[in-house]
Amino acid sequence: QLQFVESGGGLVQPGGSLRLSCAASESPLNYHAIGWFRQAPGKEREGVTCISVNGDYTRYADSVKGRFTISRDNAKNTVYLQMNSLKPEDTALYYCAGVTCNYYWTPDIPGYGYWGQGTQVTVSS
Repeated sequence: QLQFVESGGGLVQPGGSLRLSCAASESPLNYHAIGWFRQAPGKEREGVTCISVNGDYTRYADSVKGRFTISRDNAKNTVYLQMNSLKPEDTALYYCAGVTCNYYWTPDIPGYGYWGQGTQVTVSS
């Protein structure tokens, strides 16, 4: 089963950076396209970005395009989310999950697998 584990969140000032990591227990990530999702208080969970199985194709939500970068290291069974130029509106609980990542990906496409606890990102001065 695909059980996800997220890490790397924290408190950062506006304009700052964080790098999140996504790993999977009990099953390798290597055979799955992976997406990052986030859920802010009072809002529904939304997709942020996704990456194909071999890492050669990525998609981003308009709200993070140019600021966030997704990458993966299949040898380490890990997917990363580099977040730069963070804004207060990026504050949310961030999750990773399996997802279909192709030309038709949109932020409302759901993920699959067993959701982890997420990692909290708070952008505040």
